[in-house]
Amino acid sequence: MNQNKSYFVPSLTIFAVSIAAFLVFKSFLPKKLFSESTVNAKNVVIDSLLLEAIEEENTAEEGDTLSNQPISFAAVDGITFPDETFSDYRGFQHLVQFYEKLYQLETTQQGNVRIAYFGDSMTDGDMIVQDFRTNFQNEFGGQGVGFVNITSESAASRNSIKHEFSPNWKTQSYLNVKNPRKPFGVNGHVFFANDTANVEWVKYKASKIKNLTELYNPTLFYGKSSNKSGKIALKVGNDTIYKKLSPNKLVNTLVIGNTTKNLKVDFIKADSIPVYGLNFDDGKGVHVDNFSNRGNSGLPISTFNTEVMRQFQEKLGYDLIVLHYGTNVLNYGSLNYTWYEKRMKKVVNHLKECFPGVAILIISTADKSTKYDLEMKTDSAVVPLSTAQKKYAIQSQAGFVNLYTLMGGDGSMVKWVEETPASANKDYTHFNYRGAKRISSLVYDQIYGGYQQFKKLRANRKPVKPAVKRDSVTVKTDSVHVE
Repeated sequence: MNQNKSYFVPSLTIFAVSIAAFLVFKSFLPKKLFSESTVNAKNVVIDSLLLEAIEEENTAEEGDTLSNQPISFAAVDGITFPDETFSDYRGFQHLVQFYEKLYQLETTQQGNVRIAYFGDSMTDGDMIVQDFRTNFQNEFGGQGVGFVNITSESAASRNSIKHEFSPNWKTQSYLNVKNPRKPFGVNGHVFFANDTANVEWVKYKASKIKNLTELYNPTLFYGKSSNKSGKIALKVGNDTIYKKLSPNKLVNTLVIGNTTKNLKVDFIKADSIPVYGLNFDDGKGVHVDNFSNRGNSGLPISTFNTEVMRQFQEKLGYDLIVLHYGTNVLNYGSLNYTWYEKRMKKVVNHLKECFPGVAILIISTADKSTKYDLEMKTDSAVVPLSTAQKKYAIQSQAGFVNLYTLMGGDGSMVKWVEETPASANKDYTHFNYRGAKRISSLVYDQIYGGYQQFKKLRANRKPVKPAVKRDSVTVKTDSVHVE
């Protein structure tokens, strides 16, 4: 009996200390430490900038001045879309220059339009973006899958291109590296062939999907280095062709072959040369690059090097940048997203510096369901987050797609999961291929609807008089020439 007492007192003490420690540290833990249904977390990284933002979160409420005022637009090229309210904001006015490029493509059948689609796990494996690309290419022409990384965590699940690579590539990502050895590429990554004992390689094979049945004009993108010995090797029939790398500029390109269905590239003595990826497109119509990263909040885009991005822009020529985020911002217990609104506004402004004149479109978080009182319902953070996303879209003069309302609003994710056949997964967060196709159509239809409205406004616009040059000997006004 005395022996039992001797064990009981220390055990009780340990239990009491454990309870006290839990109560102390509980206040520091997220309110939603575990969700009711979680996705496979393998290879998922939460970007470091998001974690810092959460730690620095200011929970003080700010006054709301946007939702009570009409939103008016200044004319662009003589075109002005009707005023909007906060609740129905779509911001087509800020896509006018993108729409003009589409119009020129449609009417002349010449030139090309390019879209960069940045996203998180929602677009992993080219989900949503694959069908978004198809919609545009079916309507406006264009063939090719666009820009593809050297390595990818979602390569095995991607249907729009078959992608393999050697395991000895060294990778740095803007999700978890602030100061990379060399600047990140437009895809938020930089890759190095630093294994001098073994050759690094990458292989691509075209898919059977319409418009993607060839690897069009394969072009390598790589960065600056003092290494002048690097080269690549290509197998063409029974021959091996070598091409020298010339890493003189911040962004360099090398057309490495003709249009083909299969491509394998070996990197030889290319250590220290930053490699970004390959682009595949036919040079006409519409091309859409998918830059998805699991765990991304969108904040890492703020680490882009402006000069490097401008050189990417010279090579690729983007007309629209899509930011599709939110999944990784929902699960931190706070319903006040002022901190995210402020930081993402800075991200958009930074993108405008990196890609001058490019239109930007914000896509909000989709619906997500969480278990409340044994019933799956719309997560309480969805509406506050989508509202914050709309606010920074308005403040930064960007277009906006409210994906939450487009898919049906409150309780819609439950319907998408439980309908037959299902359009979303049992994690009540992510879409399956059927749902991804539906989502891409919803987004595309809103953009295309704005384009149709643009064409009507364009047809009825008043002629814009050219500017008068007062510092010149000859002053031109309409059809009058004054010497």
